[in-house]
Parts: sequence; structure tokens; C-alpha cells
Amino acid sequence: MKNDKRTLILTTLICLLPMAVGAMVYDKLPEMMATHWGFDGQPDGWSSRAFTVFGLPAIIAGLNVLLYFGLNADPKRANMNGTLRTISLWTPAVVAVLAGGLTLAAGLGFDFRIERIMPVFVGLLFIIIGNYLPKTKQSYTLGIRIPWTLHSEENWNRTHRLAGFLWVLGGIAFIVFSFIGWSLPVFFALILIMTLIPIVYSFVLYKKGI
Repeated sequence: MKNDKRTLILTTLICLLPMAVGAMVYDKLPEMMATHWGFDGQPDGWSSRAFTVFGLPAIIAGLNVLLYFGLNADPKRANMNGTLRTISLWTPAVVAVLAGGLTLAAGLGFDFRIERIMPVFVGLLFIIIGNYLPKTKQSYTLGIRIPWTLHSEENWNRTHRLAGFLWVLGGIAFIVFSFIGWSLPVFFALILIMTLIPIVYSFVLYKKGI
């Protein structure tokens, strides 16, 4: 538990790091900053300089704290795969630094291919999580938490083996499409494959008494 608290403090401080960096270069940033980009890499959403520098890191830090307490409040937390739990605890901090850093860099006028960087990061995250999904046991916060997987350990295990395979493939697809070009239908098709197929498979197993 002591190590957990240290992780919470460290990850929260890292989540707030873009706030400190943003404050240092605040006068060099535009009044309105791009905070969202389309599949073509062009900005399509803006926020005020104050909200971008101070609000966004604060929101991510708050979500990081909520995630920490949510994982620790799970009655089945002893079942969690340790590596997958660690990945979950550190993901907000990594996202905060990457997304915050890119947003500040864009505000300062740096040119980069965000339509490649973020999908590659997401793809790598999917691949890593996919490798550990089959190794996680029943819990209420990690994994595919639907009635049929929580009802049966065998259903949980089979569903997560399939989901792990699909998430790895989905992660590879995310990386590939980040270089050959994205489209909204492709994005939603990948997300549906990674989420809907395991759910349907779990229901089919349940109907078979598994």
C-alpha cells in the first residue's frame, strides 16, 4: 500500500508537469490553442490558453486520482494482473506528458505529424494491454467487465484470450494506419472489432452454459 501511495503521488505530479512547463512559456503561447486534431492532422478544436495550460493537466490529474481509488476499491483487486494494474496506474501520467507536450509544442509553433504520433502511441498501448488481458483474472475494474464474464471464470478466461488477440491485432492496425492514412470509418471499425466481438463471444459462451 505504501508503494501504491508513492505511485499515486508520483503519477499525479507527472500529470501536472505540463502545467509547470506551460507556465514557464505562458507569454509565448497564443490566446487560443489547438487542443484537438482530426485524422488529417489538422486542428479542429481550440481552447483558451489558460484552460489548456492549467485546466487540462488538472483534469487529467483528477482522473488519475479517481483511477487509483477505483482500482483500490475493487473487491477483487487481489485477482488483478500486477503488470496490467501498473500500466493502468501509469497511463494517465504518460498521456498527460505526451498530449500536454504536443499541445504546448503546437502552441509554440513546432511542426510535427500528430496524426502519426498519437495513433502509434495508442497502438502500442493496445498491443501491451492485449498481451496481458489473457493473464488477468476476474475483477470489477480491469478487463471486460460484463455480466457473463463476471458470472463465470471460464467465460472470463476464454473471452479475454480472444480479446487479447484482437487488441494486439488492433494495436498493429492502429500503427499501420497511422502511416498509410486514417478515416473515420476505419477508426470506428477497429474499435468495434476490438470491443463488440469479445462481448458477443462472451454472450454466446453464456448461452452454451459456459
